[in-house]
Amino acid sequence: MLKTPKSPLLALVYTMLILAWTVLAVSAVLAAPKEARQLFGGASNPTQNRTATAYGGYAKGCLAGAVRLPESGPHWQAMRLSRNRNWGHPNAISFIKTLARKAADQPGWNGLYIGDISQPRGGPMISGHRSHQLGLDIDIWMRRANNLTLSKDAREAISSVSMRRKNGAFINKNWTPAHQNILKAAAQDPKVARIFVFPGAKVSMCNTARGNRNWLRKIRPWWGHHEHFHVRLRCPKNMAGCQNQAAPPPGDGCEGAQSWVDDILNPRPVDPNAPKPKPRREYILKDLPRQCAAVLKAP
Repeated sequence: MLKTPKSPLLALVYTMLILAWTVLAVSAVLAAPKEARQLFGGASNPTQNRTATAYGGYAKGCLAGAVRLPESGPHWQAMRLSRNRNWGHPNAISFIKTLARKAADQPGWNGLYIGDISQPRGGPMISGHRSHQLGLDIDIWMRRANNLTLSKDAREAISSVSMRRKNGAFINKNWTPAHQNILKAAAQDPKVARIFVFPGAKVSMCNTARGNRNWLRKIRPWWGHHEHFHVRLRCPKNMAGCQNQAAPPPGDGCEGAQSWVDDILNPRPVDPNAPKPKPRREYILKDLPRQCAAVLKAP
């Protein structure tokens, strides 16, 4: 730590230099562009009187004209309401209502618990996700939704239930045929592009699916996703500014999922010389599609 000079004159100069440096440092921080996640995370309401339109990609975009999923419905409840992430494109809201009705037909299920969809104007989130920026991604809890009368406080306190065993290589005793039936129904919807689940769930479905197995192609293994499954919808037709993810590879994807499981059970040796991944830079507004600035400014 620097010591203040004993000379009064030098001490004054020293103090002035410190103050000048502090002013410059604070000015630099204030002048720096805000991260996009702060801007979109601070938007509490959707744009008004705008046709629902998604701009950009699932992990780099925004949403105008978002629609709110009601907190509770005949076959669903939106969870973690304090996050204000129960907003989406109308296609997503319609999909949720349809799938929830089908889930209510499963033994012991009354519908679905819905996790994050998107923020009121889409865009990057302060925490939790890289995607969910277009209102076309939906997290659906794996927990059996047998009680659709949960209070707002209860929905903050309750958690979903894990379905994985052995770090995701296998399903556990919480997994039921109903989970597979609900995932199958979701995958068979033509609006769905893909669904993310943990590897063991994909392999289990590959081993038990009978008849037409085309729906399995949309079920993709991904890390995490053992307490919820993540549905990604296609960009709506004729929405030029919305960027679809590349389609899954041909086939049912079962061989690839088994490879994921094999790697979990027999991890490959870590290369001590492998370069460390670079920290991901947070987006600022100019990194997003140009329309997103207008989405933020719109009433």
